Amino acid sequence: MPAPRHTTSTAERGSFCLAVCTCGWQGPARRSRDLARKDATAHPAPPEPAQA
Repeated sequence: MPAPRHTTSTAERGSFCLAVCTCGWQGPARRSRDLARKDATAHPAPPEPAQA
């Protein structure tokens, strides 16, 4: 079974923006959308599965 992919986006919560991922991860709340996007970009991808 392939590992689930990490798909990140940003979400608005009142006057804050945060990065979120389909794996359940959430970045810190930011007032800057640009910083939230950078948090999403920096979120690590899952490790590649070992080839047998």
